[in-house]
Amino acid sequence: MIITRTPFRISFFGGGTDYFDWFREHGGAVLATSIDKYCYLTVRHLPPFFEHRHRIVWSQVELPGSVGEIKHPAVRAILGEMNGEDESHGYEIHHDGDLPARAGLGSSSSFAVGLIHAMHALQGRMVSKQDLASEAIRIERDVLCENVGCQDQVTTAHGGFNRIDFHRNGAIDINPVLMPRERLERLQDSLLLVFTGVSRFASDVAAKQIENLKSRANELSAMRQMVDEAISILSSPVDPIEPFGRLLHENWLLKRKLAQGVTTSRVDEVYEAALAAGAYGGKLLGAGGGGFMLFVVPEDRKDAVRTRLSNLVDVRFRFETGGSKVLYAERDSWDNGG
Repeated sequence: MIITRTPFRISFFGGGTDYFDWFREHGGAVLATSIDKYCYLTVRHLPPFFEHRHRIVWSQVELPGSVGEIKHPAVRAILGEMNGEDESHGYEIHHDGDLPARAGLGSSSSFAVGLIHAMHALQGRMVSKQDLASEAIRIERDVLCENVGCQDQVTTAHGGFNRIDFHRNGAIDINPVLMPRERLERLQDSLLLVFTGVSRFASDVAAKQIENLKSRANELSAMRQMVDEAISILSSPVDPIEPFGRLLHENWLLKRKLAQGVTTSRVDEVYEAALAAGAYGGKLLGAGGGGFMLFVVPEDRKDAVRTRLSNLVDVRFRFETGGSKVLYAERDSWDNGG
């Protein structure tokens, strides 16, 4: 039996420039962090005493007779890619998540990275974080044909608060953003994460953004430049909270122009309410349409913003640095049929 734990992520700046169609021509960069909210996956070989071949537990309970009958697209794709035509083993897979899916925190990539990690571990293989991210990107893009960028897989596999550069030749560089502990904690303490209550399929919104890449080149270039500006703010001697928040506000004004459906009247109401209560700035996380919103709020206004948004779920979190991990591994007595 294998248990993996893979973090969700928050993306601050540069989102959109991690789409393959963009960075292969222009290059891209993202400033993002993993957080201490996780996707947990338990995977083992299913004993051969059941009518069904596999048991998959997520928001549904599936009892398929073959990999091809699995409804969960990522599970079907990953088992198919890693096992090929080999149906000699049945699998039992349980998913548990700290936060809801389809909400802008990279949950689908956390799931893909965590399941790939678990499958390698079940087969007795160690795999690097770089290979985990690369394999998840390939499966989500090429096998599932999802409209996804490349930042989520990298952040959830590696963990940490990083600048991620996407090069025209396809190479991806991950560089930790270094700052004194006190400054990092001050940044964390200024962040407020709330759930709008609306889940959506990010691929649908992302498809519109990808269609608009050429017509939104100015906005995307400016959003890419904000990665440099944000890092300069965090490394400057002055208190970073207000300028970081104001920059996030500018980023949101650009992001909402990328495609129809990025924002909604509901999202706009929440955003304006937070600013009116004292937030410096914020953004909707993920491709858009709903999910979680992040705000930068001065300490003396945080209670006021929480009160103004009291109808929303407020999620307390911290940054994390571990990335995807195998929490538990034990030899399975059914892995070789005996």
